[in-house]
Amino acid sequence: MQIRNLYAVLPLALALSAPAFAAQDIDKVNGSITVEAGETAGNLETVNGSIRIGANARTGKAETVNGSITVAENVEANGLETVNGSIRVAGNGKLSSSLETVNGGIFVDRGGDVHGDIETVNGAIGLVATQLSGGITTVNGDVTVGVNSHVKGGIRYTKPNTSWFSLNKRDPKVIIGPNAVVEGPLVFERKVDLYVHNSAKIGPVSGATAVRYDGTTPPGQ
Repeated sequence: MQIRNLYAVLPLALALSAPAFAAQDIDKVNGSITVEAGETAGNLETVNGSIRIGANARTGKAETVNGSITVAENVEANGLETVNGSIRVAGNGKLSSSLETVNGGIFVDRGGDVHGDIETVNGAIGLVATQLSGGITTVNGDVTVGVNSHVKGGIRYTKPNTSWFSLNKRDPKVIIGPNAVVEGPLVFERKVDLYVHNSAKIGPVSGATAVRYDGTTPPGQ
């Protein structure tokens, strides 16, 4: 009877354990990582190399030091983090944690949903029709909260130190586009040019003066 019960339970146990094998972590020191379209993987980690996640894939957290992270359409992933490299998320990306880089831009395309913050030091940040549950923090680089985007946690520019400041020849531009919403405070510890579309809604502003505009682009763009 016990053996018979074991044979009955074994197929169920194997079925339940299958996703664990499918979601295996990928860990490298030198070399890029690619998750093909439609695949499932665990955490992705490399030191010197880029990370590419194909359309409709599911992964854990993706981390690199020297390399960019590129995410195709309809991907579900955990956080994305790099030091020297950009982060780019194509349409309908679902990210369950923050996006972070030091030297590189961050862009999330239409339909993005990020459950966390977006942070960079040197690099532009751009959102298009994206939901961000946290806030945006940066030092240098432009920020565009594009059409129909919703940022719940506000925007903060921290004061640059001497080395960071020398990297930029002009003040950053911050654009809050048509029908965009920034619920939290907009805090600027350095000089920026702030443009807010007349259809946009923002929280309290400190350290800058908002210039309202109509049309698809701010004055001078």
